[in-house]
Amino acid sequence: MNSYIQYVHDINDVIPVSFFRIPFFQRYQETNNVTDSFHNWNQLQKAIHSESNTEVLDYISEHLDLKRNFRNIVFTTNSKSYVEGVNFSNVRSVVNFKKINKIQYINKHFRSVNSMLPDAGIYIGRAETYQERKSKVLSKFGKYLGGLIWFGDFIFNRVFPKLRFVGNIYWFLTNGRYHDVSKAEVLGRLVYCGFEIIDYKVIDGLMYYTVMKTREPNTHSYPSYHPLIKLRRVGKNGKMIWVYKFRTMHPYSEFLQDFVIKLNGYNEVGKPANDFRVTRWGRWMRKLWIDEFPQLINVLKGEMKLVGIRPLSKVRFNQFPKDLQIERVKHKPGCFPPYVALNMPDEIGNIKAERIYLRDIALHPSTTDIKYLGKSVMNILMNKIRSS
Repeated sequence: MNSYIQYVHDINDVIPVSFFRIPFFQRYQETNNVTDSFHNWNQLQKAIHSESNTEVLDYISEHLDLKRNFRNIVFTTNSKSYVEGVNFSNVRSVVNFKKINKIQYINKHFRSVNSMLPDAGIYIGRAETYQERKSKVLSKFGKYLGGLIWFGDFIFNRVFPKLRFVGNIYWFLTNGRYHDVSKAEVLGRLVYCGFEIIDYKVIDGLMYYTVMKTREPNTHSYPSYHPLIKLRRVGKNGKMIWVYKFRTMHPYSEFLQDFVIKLNGYNEVGKPANDFRVTRWGRWMRKLWIDEFPQLINVLKGEMKLVGIRPLSKVRFNQFPKDLQIERVKHKPGCFPPYVALNMPDEIGNIKAERIYLRDIALHPSTTDIKYLGKSVMNILMNKIRSS
C-alpha cells in the first residue's frame, strides 16, 4: 500500500529522502494526509461521479461491480487515496483518477499497482493523451493559432521530458502537470508492466483504460525509446537477431503488437492494420524508406544481406506456412524483400513473392540477388511500391 500511495501522490518528492527510510511516524503522517475511507458503496459511486461524470461511472460499472466489491477496491483521486477500510488481503481492483501525465515514474506506478493486485485483478486509470490535447487546443484556438500553441506545447511537454538533462529541469519546474503521453505509450507501458488490455475509451478528452493483471512486470526486455532501435527478428537457421531501424512508432509500441493484430488484423501488405502505434513522422519516413537505412549495420555484421527474405518477428514467422518456415531459415534475411522487386505488397503476395524468390535463388544462386536488387530500386524510384 505504501508503495502505491508513494507513486500516485509523489510522496518521494514531498520528502527529499527515500520514502521507506524515513522514521515510521513521519511516514505515517505523510500517508495519513492523503488517505480516506468509504463506509458504503454509495459513497464510492458518488465519489467517482463527482470526480468525473455519468458516462465515466457507467464505463467503470461495466467492468467492476461497485456494490458487491467496494471493500475490495482502491480508489484514488488527485488528492486522496481511499484505502482506509479496504480489505488488503483481498484487493480485487484499483481505480486511479490521477492522470498518468502527472506521474513522473509511470512504470514504477504501474508496478506498484501490479504488486497490489492478485492475478486477474482489474486496474482502471486515465490519461490525457497528446492526441486528445491537440484536438482540444485546435478546437479552442483555431487551426493557425492553435497550431502554433500546439507546436510549442508538443516541444515543451513531450520532447523536453524525454531529454536526459532537460527532463530533470522540466519535472522540477512543472511536476509533470502537462506531461504529454501517447495512447500507444500508455497502453504499451501497461503491457510491459504485466497487464493485459481489456478496453479503452475516450471520454471528455481523457482516455480511460481497463486492464487485467496477467503476470509479473517485464524485467528482461528493454523498450524502444530512442531514435535508433533494434527489433528481435528471426535470422538464418532460426537464430534470433537484433535488426536495426529508425524508430517510427511511439515508445513501448513493440509490446502492443499482439493487441493491435487481435484488434484490427493485418492490412493488404501484411502489416498490422490501422496501426495507431506509428507516428506521423514515422509514416513519412516509411514512405521514403528512410527507416530501413540502419539495416546496413546488420549487413556489415553478416546477419543480413541486401536482398533476401523479409526479417520477421517470431509471432509473424509462426503464422507463415510450415514448409515456407523451413525454407526461410536456410537463408539470411535481406534489406530488400522479394515483394518489393516483384511488386506484391499484399499479404498473400508477400508469401507468393518469397516462394518465387526461394525457387529462383535455388536455380540461379549467383544472379538472383542482383536481378532482384535492380528491380527493387526501380520500383522504389518509380514509386510503384511504398514502404508500409
